[in-house]
Amino acid sequence: MGIESTIEKLDKYSERLKKGKVSKIKPSHVDKMIRKLEAKEQLLLEELAEAGKDTKRERLERKLALVREQLDRAKWLKEKISNL
Repeated sequence: MGIESTIEKLDKYSERLKKGKVSKIKPSHVDKMIRKLEAKEQLLLEELAEAGKDTKRERLERKLALVREQLDRAKWLKEKISNL
């Protein structure tokens, strides 16, 4: 699952949450997204450590920031559906 599809899923789950359809969101699916985002974060950190060019470092840092933002969203969503 790429970052784009993860963002789409999180958007879809957020809409379901707003509409009160929390029962359609499976916690296991959110857990799987969190694991994938954490794996992507680790991969980006490794690439960043090896990056030589400034332009590549900047690109990787932007991707890393995006992944971390989505990770925060996924953890927030998990907390919300766990409390309901």
